[in-house]
Amino acid sequence: MKPLEILASLPQWAKASPEDLLASPAWAMPCRLGEQSCTLRLDALRPSETLDLLVRFGNEEHVLGLHDSESLKEIHAIWPTRTEVPEPILLALIERECGTLFQLLENAVRQQLSIVGLMSSSAPAPAAQTFFLQVYSPDGVPLIAVSLSSSPTFVTTLGQLRFLDVTHPTIRSGELSAEEEFATFVLSAAELATLAPGDALLLPEIGTVPPRRVVDGRFLIGENGVVDWKDDGVLRVVAMEPVAMTVGELMDIAAGNAASSVQSSLSVNTPLRLVRSGKVLATGRLDAIGAQQAFIVDTVD
Repeated sequence: MKPLEILASLPQWAKASPEDLLASPAWAMPCRLGEQSCTLRLDALRPSETLDLLVRFGNEEHVLGLHDSESLKEIHAIWPTRTEVPEPILLALIERECGTLFQLLENAVRQQLSIVGLMSSSAPAPAAQTFFLQVYSPDGVPLIAVSLSSSPTFVTTLGQLRFLDVTHPTIRSGELSAEEEFATFVLSAAELATLAPGDALLLPEIGTVPPRRVVDGRFLIGENGVVDWKDDGVLRVVAMEPVAMTVGELMDIAAGNAASSVQSSLSVNTPLRLVRSGKVLATGRLDAIGAQQAFIVDTVD
């Protein structure tokens, strides 16, 4: 599985609204500023002053605020005296220097941008919500920041799961519960009905087949890395207590950046559970019967 597929399978993220996704610090949209690959994030600082433009994306009017930036050299040079520059000259300067920025925004929201003019007292009030967008270079250097009034269209377009950075700590630190699985087998209804303390269930897999790990009831870690897991109702022998792992650890295994085999230290009297479809049927311990490992039943639920 790919890391993004894992993320899409976790209820916290799969059910997240576009607003929730945009509010996540992990939101990071790949983009291009001219020929340079960049990342767009919603972490620009709210500036004390902006150069505000009334723009139109498709049929929607928005307020686009340019922040003072050394990357916009000509605008930066006249920033202290910008209010003294005649509007036609200032607009011509903005259109010339901000072409690649405007193209980036068009690609992000999938709407063509056109400049209506500089903001005036007769212009519509900015939206209640404003995006504070920062463009970063591939090595994480801030390049250009802008403010952009929001709309439901923008929220839907930008608030997508695929724009989350799966390497971000807020995603990787998510906690998951996992079961160490040592064996699976089938018993008839009659055999299961007569199961009693002291019975022994032979487990030939132990010592010959590597243990597996069922994570969050939806992922299986085994020799093939990470795959989807579905409970097919078979009997499973698992460790008595679940183990904790993080989303980041699971993604590392899925990406091949960590060992996928489950390390286990089974020994005589290791506590075990017999489960089926999430229900504990019996508890017991590991022991040997001759040359075979076995689940020795202590209690039956």
